Amino acid sequence: MDQFISAFLKGASESNFQQLAMEFLPQYSALISKAGGMLSPETLTGIHKALQEGKLSDVVSLIQEAFSAAENAALEVAVIGQSGTGKSSFINALRGLSHDANESADVGTVETTMCKTPYQHPKYPKVTFWDLPGTGTPNFRPDTYLDNVGFANYDFFIIISSSRFSLNDALLAQKIKDAGKKFYFVRTKVDSDLYNEQKTKPTTFKKEKVLQQIRDYCVTSLIKSGVTEPQVFLISNFDLGTFDFPKLEETLLKELPGHKRHMFALLLPNISDASIELKKHFLQEKICLEALKSGAVSFIPFMPFFCGFNFPQQEQCLKDYRSYFGLDDQSIEEIAEKLGTPFVDIKGELKCLDFWSLVKDDTIITQAMRAAEALCAVKGGPESSVAQALKVYYRRTQFLNVVVDDAKHLLRKIETVNVA
Repeated sequence: MDQFISAFLKGASESNFQQLAMEFLPQYSALISKAGGMLSPETLTGIHKALQEGKLSDVVSLIQEAFSAAENAALEVAVIGQSGTGKSSFINALRGLSHDANESADVGTVETTMCKTPYQHPKYPKVTFWDLPGTGTPNFRPDTYLDNVGFANYDFFIIISSSRFSLNDALLAQKIKDAGKKFYFVRTKVDSDLYNEQKTKPTTFKKEKVLQQIRDYCVTSLIKSGVTEPQVFLISNFDLGTFDFPKLEETLLKELPGHKRHMFALLLPNISDASIELKKHFLQEKICLEALKSGAVSFIPFMPFFCGFNFPQQEQCLKDYRSYFGLDDQSIEEIAEKLGTPFVDIKGELKCLDFWSLVKDDTIITQAMRAAEALCAVKGGPESSVAQALKVYYRRTQFLNVVVDDAKHLLRKIETVNVA
């Protein structure tokens, strides 16, 4: 069992909240991913203090406030680039959309964005990607660019180029920095560069050498333009799992506030096992906090009957996990169409689609445990707290593991078809 939950169950069963408070911060630090967690330093301090004082209602309130902040987080991402640099393809990839989807950003070799254009994420309407024109267009000069696009509204800026970055890009980056915002240089179309280099120099071609040359070229041009220690991410919009996109993901996550970090992690596409595991890690953190919250609530007699993790809530939990990993019915239908495979065949391979097969257990032992759980819920106290925390932790973890396994299975099928 996760050490975080073990510490809670031990403290709860012994009513030793001083000990639990001592173990909370180091256990939470070990629990979160290397990109960070969803709780702010202020929230962590508040939970620690509430545990010390045995104020479980405050623990519940603080965790719920953190959940609400994450669920309602608005994220505004500005993507800047000249025509033909791949900014629209980049936006479509992050939104999990093909170029021919109705909601996709326009892709073309001519300037399709003469003004700032918003594109909502199809599953997360509070997340908006803004397609912004490059600074070289007549209406967007470097000296007035940020004011014209309303820079204060964006959480961070991604500056895209498909060749070298220009002086205007460097000047814009400095202005963004002066305004107290984060920016990232993204060099697109490296797959095309590699293809062309291999075609023209088949005997001397070395992939890593070419990638290093592209990176050095971009970095050198930015340094000459006055950018100190620039970091450039090399990507292919058509193969996000390769090159530097995973590194870009991790960097963005680290530098976002906790509640927005959690939201951004959930919307990232399933491009590799590593990206699926990254998303899983964020949800594991939330599961532990949900178990802690449930355990704290369940000290109060009868509360599990009113806000316990019952079947309708469990079914919704599974649906949410499926949506996070692109396994909702609509997404599966779209994948089946791309693979040229009947929808029913795909569904038959996924275990996460049958809720009742995951939760049905009519054994005598299970029935006895449910009776004991109900009795504990009536009395409240440590026994009820432990029972509910275990229930929430194990059931949610079960759902998450099944969905993750199915997501990886489907990714294998997609990769096999793409290779063929």
